[in-house]
Amino acid sequence: MSERAPAEVTEVLVVGGGQAGIAASEHLSARGIPHVVLERDRIAERWRTARWDSLVANGPAWHDRFPGLTFDDVDPDEFAPKERVAAYFEAYAEKFGLPIRTGVEVLSVRRTEGRGGFTAETTAGTFEARYVIAATGAFQLPSIPPLVAEGAGVVQIHSSEYRNPRQLPAGAVLVVGAGSSGVQIAQELRASGREVFLAVGPHDRPPQRYRNRSFVWWLGTLGLWEKSTPAAGAEHVTIAVSGANGGRTIDFRELAAAGITLVGRASSCENGVMRFGADLADNIRRGDANYLSILDEADAYVARTGIDLPEEPAARELGPLPECATEPLLELDLAAAGVTSIVWATGFRADYGWLPAGALDERGLPRHERGVSAEPGVYFLGLPWQSHRGSSFIWGVWHDAKFIADKIEIQRSYLAYRGNSVPRGSGRGAVATAVAEAVRDPEPASV
Repeated sequence: MSERAPAEVTEVLVVGGGQAGIAASEHLSARGIPHVVLERDRIAERWRTARWDSLVANGPAWHDRFPGLTFDDVDPDEFAPKERVAAYFEAYAEKFGLPIRTGVEVLSVRRTEGRGGFTAETTAGTFEARYVIAATGAFQLPSIPPLVAEGAGVVQIHSSEYRNPRQLPAGAVLVVGAGSSGVQIAQELRASGREVFLAVGPHDRPPQRYRNRSFVWWLGTLGLWEKSTPAAGAEHVTIAVSGANGGRTIDFRELAAAGITLVGRASSCENGVMRFGADLADNIRRGDANYLSILDEADAYVARTGIDLPEEPAARELGPLPECATEPLLELDLAAAGVTSIVWATGFRADYGWLPAGALDERGLPRHERGVSAEPGVYFLGLPWQSHRGSSFIWGVWHDAKFIADKIEIQRSYLAYRGNSVPRGSGRGAVATAVAEAVRDPEPASV
């Protein structure tokens, strides 16, 4: 029997090589903190294989990036295609020499018995680390409501599996979910000549541009990215915004005018008949209210500051609700309507079962405050509303990663303290030695 290979020891183990893991690695590297990033696929894999072919970023290239590198072949006001976003993160990791190992899946992380830190079992062997950063984000497992039985006679795929209209069988398509993914997929399917039904739930609907500025600029200028908590009842409300076709504000009236049949939130399916809530008009009106509130705040900012931006009164001309909203379709016989496929743009579920139980609540979700876990030594990155509204966006996760790296550096500074064991005036070299010894000590000193 072959002997078990010794564990590889590092100070910080970062799990996930997407935008969150790359941001964490950059900040750890800048502080000289030893670490390794493990990614089960390739860098930024979800941008490559868990998105549809025509996807572009929803924000312009000047904004949807990290501070240390620009897109050298995308106009700052344009929207980077998904392949370019993946290449950007690869280039970022190369520029900063980040220690990312691809093709390594972390199977479990457990607290090391009898001494500090954690032991991680992976497909490439065992790793030991004092700290663990879960940088896999919250969008891991496709979430499909159990409404339509598998044998219902329609093809069902999640938006993460959708690639293009040619992938689906001939016939009409029901798209469930009207956030960015659902709307863009519905538009693409309709443009290909398909009959499309789109189930619309509650959503926010920012203007893609207003008064010659992008919505990301307005959200930043108005301080809306920095909101620390969502409005009551809006914790899981999706955002309907798109960078497709050069970036246009989503208006469900325009979708209806293009021939997409809007319906309310999908509620049940029995004997091939899908039922929808009577909430379509209310959902559209609430989205309109969100849209107009941003315009109001933007106008007030211009009036207050005197900044020279052109007026845009036409942006407030919404028009009447379409007939499909005033006379909503509450039932749809899928076979009679020729619906042969359903695309579920219904988001994702988290999968943190590989972490110590103390890091999770009874639902299996992270127990944390600004990414600092209730399980000492564990940290999270990439969670929606982790510290603010922008936390799960590219630029937002970079700033959250800085906060987490600072927290780890603070812990290391306490571990470096040895009292009389480090003579006064012994210099930086002795302190560095003390830090290295502290990593091997059983537990950090309490403060």
